[in-house]
Amino acid sequence: TKSLPAFLCTEHNPLLLGYSRYSTQRKMKTTLLLCMCHICGVATLAKQPNFVLMMVDDLGMGDLGCYGNTTLRTPNVDRLAQQGVKLTQHIAAAPLCTPSRAAFLTGRYPVRSGMASYGKVGVYIFAAASGGLPAQEVTFTKLAKQKGYSTALIGKWHLGLNCERSDDFCHHPSSHGFDYFYGITMTNLRDCQPGHGTVFSNVVAHVPFQGIGLAALTVLVLHVLGIFTLSWRILSIFSLLVALSLLLFAGFVFTFPYLNCLLMRNHTIVEQPFSAESLTQRMTHEAVDFLRRNTERPFILFFSFVQVHTALFASERFRGKSAHGVYGDAVEEVDWSVGQIVNTLDSLNLTENTLVYLTSDQGAHLEEISIRGDVHGGWNGIYKAGKSTNWEGGIRVPGIVKWTGVLPAGIQVDEPTSNMDIFPTVVSLAGLQMPRDSVIDGHDLMPLLQGRVTRSNHEFLFHYCNAYLNAVRWHPRQSDSVWKAFFFTPDFYPENSTLCLHTHTCFCTEEYVTFHDPPLLFDLSKDPTESNPLTPETESNFQPVLDAIREAVALHTSTLTVAPDQFSFSNSVWKPWLQPCCSSLSELCVCDEDRSTANQ
Repeated sequence: TKSLPAFLCTEHNPLLLGYSRYSTQRKMKTTLLLCMCHICGVATLAKQPNFVLMMVDDLGMGDLGCYGNTTLRTPNVDRLAQQGVKLTQHIAAAPLCTPSRAAFLTGRYPVRSGMASYGKVGVYIFAAASGGLPAQEVTFTKLAKQKGYSTALIGKWHLGLNCERSDDFCHHPSSHGFDYFYGITMTNLRDCQPGHGTVFSNVVAHVPFQGIGLAALTVLVLHVLGIFTLSWRILSIFSLLVALSLLLFAGFVFTFPYLNCLLMRNHTIVEQPFSAESLTQRMTHEAVDFLRRNTERPFILFFSFVQVHTALFASERFRGKSAHGVYGDAVEEVDWSVGQIVNTLDSLNLTENTLVYLTSDQGAHLEEISIRGDVHGGWNGIYKAGKSTNWEGGIRVPGIVKWTGVLPAGIQVDEPTSNMDIFPTVVSLAGLQMPRDSVIDGHDLMPLLQGRVTRSNHEFLFHYCNAYLNAVRWHPRQSDSVWKAFFFTPDFYPENSTLCLHTHTCFCTEEYVTFHDPPLLFDLSKDPTESNPLTPETESNFQPVLDAIREAVALHTSTLTVAPDQFSFSNSVWKPWLQPCCSSLSELCVCDEDRSTANQ
């Protein structure tokens, strides 16, 4: 409902001028009616908006029909794009799950909150680790609760759980502004589902077999030459250590799903390990229930899909139905779920007061090959590489925003935007105050989405690989160019590919990257596939562009303060006293108390 101008409530109402044949009493009645319409309109506009924010896990830019896919069926997401605004240069603040989600909730680069790793692994692996999103970080849900919002997270969290005890829940969603939580605290690794193998099989890639073999050969030669005597005792001890190591590794792999793949409702574990087959169905049921419970108060629903991260799964009604195996089945089930949520908003008459947003936490994971040799990763369209890299395929993600009656329909915005922009957008629309003691890196999207401005406020975007500044994007104010400079790039394997098959994901540490001086420079407006790095000979502005980028980096880094490292060894390692367990360790923590409706 749109507000009518205030002058309709006065004698100057043009609808009444010239109606002299009407009695004064009739004019007064008409004026009163229009005035009531005006008041109702103002009341409607003043009503706090709702937010449904949907994030798919590892969804590629090219996996949706509205972004060019012609073989996967995504009618509900496509309809969302037709009825809203489609962002074509929507950028994840990080190419990995944990830091990207931290940035989304806080509106800040994850390096500011300590949610960026200095080591190889940039996400949490153990449910009993003590790292997580710090309590002092302000999320948009924390702020929204000040205005009476009902808030829920359905799905994947992956931002920590406990600090000092197995029940302190210092990093739990409830500590960051969510009233209700139904989902998994970690991520959906291959180990979580029977028959998918283990992600830790890739550990062999990090074992220095060459060095070990050379050492063994050296010892053997010295023994044969009589320089060194290899006793049976030493050989027995060595063999025992090897056998013990293998046994410990096998035990670790066996127990991993029981200890780390758990489903919670609020603070209670309801399934450990969780069964994935019907999980999207159950999550969708929970989301619909939450919407129905909150028709009379403002709400924020963060629906964080577990799909399409591996281990891939799809419920029975979708399994084997797509043209792209189980990955396609999972994408189409996600689309069904989106349709259920949007249709529920329609049936509850909430559509005109609800902003709906859909994105992915980063690009598709291209290195996902199943134990049977099947490709289990998605498609990033024309964009290079994928998840764990800051090539466009790793960070350029779908971004769709719909708000019936407020945002135009069927519009495409090509300007750079970020998933960090959701924070200031929610804060502004909900009538909240931005935090004064924190640097917020996102910008309110509404002026751009409504067409009130044509340029993004993101002149620069800084792309981090874990805690290391990897690349910078520059969209000059008076230019259509989008420059992107890489200070280092991952070493691909095989060499001429855009994959890191030897390590399962690309790493950011020195031994896995190549540094560039001068930086690799691309103009994405002309070369979106990042195929042709520029040189001083091919680009006259080469040096001025790099000078401007270096100046921006200096300014950006001057705003950074040291934050406690949430991925330090101490914060990342498994701690037995923090282990969440719904039965007992002797029972491997197994339980199934979830009574949600599934496979409806």
